[in-house]
Amino acid sequence: MSRRWLAGLGGLLIAAAAFAQRDLPVAPRPATPPAETSTAPVVPGPPPLTAADVGAWLDGFMPGSLQAGKIAGAQVVVVKDGQVLFKKGYGMADVAAKTPMNVDLTTMRIGSTSKLFTWTAVMQQVQAGKIDLDADINRYLDFHVEPRGGRAITMNDLMRHRGGFEEGIKDLLTTDPKLLKTTERYLKENRRPQLFTAGEVPAYSNYGTTLAGYIVQRVSGEPFDEYVERHILAPLGMAHTTLRQPLPPSLARNASKGYRQSDGPPAAFELVGTPPAGAVSTTGGDMAAFMIAHLQDGRYGNAQILRPDIARLMHSPAVAPRPGFDTLAHGFFRAERNGRVMLGHGGDTVVFHTDLELLPQEQVGIYVSFNSRGENDAVYGARERLIDLFMDRYFPASTPVMPPAIASASADAAALAGHYETSRRVQTGFIGIFYLLQQDVVSANPDGTVSVSSIVGKSFREVAPRLWREVGGTRQLAIVEIDGRRNIMDSNNPVQFMRAAPLSRNGRLNTWIAGLSVAVLLLTAIAWPLAWWLRRRYRAKPVLTGRPLLAKRLVRAAAWGDLTYLAGWYIILAPILKIEVQVYNSSLDGWIRLLQVAQIVPIAGALVGIWNLWLSWKPDRNWGARVRATVVCAALIGILWLAWMGKLTSFNLNY
Repeated sequence: MSRRWLAGLGGLLIAAAAFAQRDLPVAPRPATPPAETSTAPVVPGPPPLTAADVGAWLDGFMPGSLQAGKIAGAQVVVVKDGQVLFKKGYGMADVAAKTPMNVDLTTMRIGSTSKLFTWTAVMQQVQAGKIDLDADINRYLDFHVEPRGGRAITMNDLMRHRGGFEEGIKDLLTTDPKLLKTTERYLKENRRPQLFTAGEVPAYSNYGTTLAGYIVQRVSGEPFDEYVERHILAPLGMAHTTLRQPLPPSLARNASKGYRQSDGPPAAFELVGTPPAGAVSTTGGDMAAFMIAHLQDGRYGNAQILRPDIARLMHSPAVAPRPGFDTLAHGFFRAERNGRVMLGHGGDTVVFHTDLELLPQEQVGIYVSFNSRGENDAVYGARERLIDLFMDRYFPASTPVMPPAIASASADAAALAGHYETSRRVQTGFIGIFYLLQQDVVSANPDGTVSVSSIVGKSFREVAPRLWREVGGTRQLAIVEIDGRRNIMDSNNPVQFMRAAPLSRNGRLNTWIAGLSVAVLLLTAIAWPLAWWLRRRYRAKPVLTGRPLLAKRLVRAAAWGDLTYLAGWYIILAPILKIEVQVYNSSLDGWIRLLQVAQIVPIAGALVGIWNLWLSWKPDRNWGARVRATVVCAALIGILWLAWMGKLTSFNLNY
């Protein structure tokens, strides 16, 4: 199934959890025919997609998945032929109060699935003639977005996540309403640099979607949340849906709690700093109307939120995709699964997790939303498994035919192996240290296939030049050159590329530099008090005097200084490891600026190490001293290198 939900708000450290074997229906064993006949077994077709069947199947699947994953509750809705076929809440909206999940009343946060409302609003303004999809977005803004390479950014670029923007997490989430900025203020104070020229490389961007929402606000003359209420929610009768933050009292009383896992305390209500990209709170019942409207070319009952031609345009890709590769259809993720076209969008906050999938040719839609992350991030496996099983049960695929490998597959696999960094990353701020050290690894296997570290349990065989296909499956990898760098396109992930990391940014190299440098400096720091204690105990006099002694003491001070410097950065970076994105706001600016000024510590340390190394080559020093000085100097330079490459030395407070 698609990894489209990896593009959600909390997508920086997502790890998908895998469940057990799929519980697909098993064909009954045919009776033994009489000896004189030869009757082939009849394999039954898929069960009919009826309310009774889907209800029985979901009632068997959902409770066990919630319990096994320690997920408090969920909502599931299935629509078909313009009607709600099935909808139900499972588990608890409030564990302590034992409040059951109500699919019609309990509001849930849907994260980046909110983007579909923003893109619908954009297309309404295209319909009104107020937005040109191919025009420079600066035409609609009251501030200037400087384009990289002179190529203007268009609304089509934003809808395809090809605006080229760098990722950012500052002010993305908060739990304190006092820290929540207006969309205008967020966009102007948290400007994202362009890593790529617009249109060239996909890089999923909450900032880009928020720009689109702000443009709707400006061209319509209405605040964005009010615009959505008047032009989308009201016509569709979505009375339990809002973008307002915090929730209005009428909706807050029925809001679901959000949990890391069901046996823990509830999390505080998450406030999204980029409302057009992820602020919607809604119910499954309301989302049924939204799905039906998009399945019916913008029509729901007597309401028409989009003209049929505009709805069809929205559901079509602006640029034809490669065969077998997912793409973006004016904001919707567009894929082919089991031979059917699927339009959808996933969404994640830290604790809420959602997916919406439409099958326009079959006039079917499915929506699921969970209120917990689950034990070991179990929600990702549960969500993916639910959609996969739904498709395999009601719209099964034919057995894929695996083409043979081409003659050069083994050699090409060896050439492809290496470290790759994602195009969706932070590079100019201190968060960039994670993207420097954590990268995809492509490995060449003995059988001529390749494996990708982030695509667990799958291998790929080269079936055409620069095209690799999953062994036993349909997923593909394509190799393209952009700006002289090798890029890997994943057919299931149209919003980012894997880009070959240059040697200076190689994850393995920099991890070794980090590990060895810290180890050497720890030993150096420990040796200082230990040597002092030994000299004191045995009343030994220092072997060195003068400048060599001073250099030695300064080197040990530099080791302690560098370790303190790294400890300070660890305190700032540690919340990311616990997915506590809400701490990153202006309240940290003072501490971050202090650490940025403290870059003088690794700079001075490296200079001291070089001076000590130079002194060690004086005629009166032995080879042991020279080796020790060389190792310590390399470690001090290594820390400075990491600080520089990981942008810890940057004075950027926009990260």
